Amino acid sequence: MAAIGIGLIGTGYMGKCHALAWNNVATIFGDVERPRLVHLAERDAGLAQAKAREFGFSRATSDWRDLLSDPEVDVVSITTPNQFHAEMAIAALQAGKHVWCEKPMATTLADAERMAAAARQSGRVAIMGYNYIQNPVMRHIRALLDEGAIGTVNQVRVEMDEDFMADPDAPFSPRSEKASGYGALDDFAVHTLSLLWNLFGHAEQVMADLGKPYADRPLPAGGRRAVENHDQANVLLRLAGGISAILMVNRAAFGRKGRIALQIFGSKGAILYDQERMNEFQIYRATDRAGEQGFATVLAGPQHSPYGRFVPAPGHSLGFNDLKVIECRELLAAIAGEPCRAVDFSEGLRIERSVHAMAQSFAERRWVDVAAG
Repeated sequence: MAAIGIGLIGTGYMGKCHALAWNNVATIFGDVERPRLVHLAERDAGLAQAKAREFGFSRATSDWRDLLSDPEVDVVSITTPNQFHAEMAIAALQAGKHVWCEKPMATTLADAERMAAAARQSGRVAIMGYNYIQNPVMRHIRALLDEGAIGTVNQVRVEMDEDFMADPDAPFSPRSEKASGYGALDDFAVHTLSLLWNLFGHAEQVMADLGKPYADRPLPAGGRRAVENHDQANVLLRLAGGISAILMVNRAAFGRKGRIALQIFGSKGAILYDQERMNEFQIYRATDRAGEQGFATVLAGPQHSPYGRFVPAPGHSLGFNDLKVIECRELLAAIAGEPCRAVDFSEGLRIERSVHAMAQSFAERRWVDVAAG
């Protein structure tokens, strides 16, 4: 592949994560040209200049539109708050750029649909930042399912919990505004939907109950402001092929830091996975002798591609940022016309439709079909 030029919009945690991926993808994989870090955008000019130096970008601007007009930028990483994704992604695609946009796509379904349409019309590559599906362990679980290692899957349970909003006295955050979305559903439950899609396909029907543990939160200047979305959700899903699934998410769960607990039950065994122990999984095979049946723990190692690109020995562990490097390599593969294991905008739209169907289900107190088109 020829070296491509990179533009980055946003320099918070995910902006730094993208910068690390762009800086490391050639070193880790060795089969791509080193990307050129061309242009960085941040709303404060001083911060933009400082982050450009830190991250290794040649130029900086306080106006993200300047970045889109830069002819040396081929790919735009969008790592801004959710409500800005649609405008930036559509403008980038219309400017002829490839796009790597953090999840979720947008805060409204109409905006997500416009993003998917813009991607189709542009002919450019546009993927979402669902890096958990890139975990070598998760890829191996998919291979086990494909080969029937636990028979026919009949039920899936998945939980996602964090505690960054568990304290009732934590100050009001933009995450609690209606403008940021439904709350836990599109803040991070979309990650679980990306995993379910990767392993089984999209949800076809959903029924949801949403929870708001705290009605309001304190403001720094005094007083309190009403919480405008929901921090918890419990969802019943029917997946492709008739698989029954249960999804529970909570961003106010004390003690949980980055948990995605996945349980897969089949006719010949079961598979367990927990994101807080992301370099291992457990498998139970009912075909083992009765006196030796039990869950076996498997540690990630070089045999779980592409783990070996990072570490030559098993059990030494990859991390969140490493998964982003893998996702970056998948984006480069798509740009080169090679097979890609990433969530593109069309699949991302299906995830968004699932989220909005869940919100509709809660409002109407019924099962809701998820649109497939």
